[in-house]
Amino acid sequence: MPDYTIETTYNLPISRKRTYSADSAEAACHAAIKDGDRDEARNDHETPGETHVTGIWEGADAAYRSSAISVPSQFRGTTERKTGHFEILLGILKIVVSDAQAGGSTSADWMAKAAWAISRSESILAGAPDPHASVDLPKPHHVLAVLREDRVRAAVAAILEVDHDFGSLSPDAVTDEEIREACLTVVTVMDFSDQTGTAEFQAAMAALRRARRRRSV
Repeated sequence: MPDYTIETTYNLPISRKRTYSADSAEAACHAAIKDGDRDEARNDHETPGETHVTGIWEGADAAYRSSAISVPSQFRGTTERKTGHFEILLGILKIVVSDAQAGGSTSADWMAKAAWAISRSESILAGAPDPHASVDLPKPHHVLAVLREDRVRAAVAAILEVDHDFGSLSPDAVTDEEIREACLTVVTVMDFSDQTGTAEFQAAMAALRRARRRRSV
């Protein structure tokens, strides 16, 4: 049975409590961050960070005497794993948003990368090994309806033109926050299960008709 030399590390917080006079909490935070005086700093032994592996070498007492072995992902620090994965998530998100803004669809290759990135995120949160490079790609789904706040605001103006029950209320009197809260309420309350079921049935019938035409050619 081979020997391995393992270096483990935990981070010990150093805390400092000091009062700052400022116009706001944000200004006070800026002052505290910029304050370089560490005379009152104390090691916080009550809340040490997690223990994680920072080095592996083959052999007994071999630390830093030979080339280190790569540390398996699940044994690295969670913060390190999250930090490294953030750039990947940001890159994929930029691609997906760019495709959506251009009115196009994201390629299957990038969707596969996104599915893997989601799976890896869940692994990091669970302290589990990274997933394999290939993961099952979610089945495509299609949006039947979108509730747009700008169209709701246009509807507010149209309603006020014909409905006088709201007195002298003007469209500008309705705030963006009120429209957003109303949209969230409607989305939560309304049940589209019947309409979705009807759409699924109609799509199934259309697919069957297409298949029949293809086979009859």
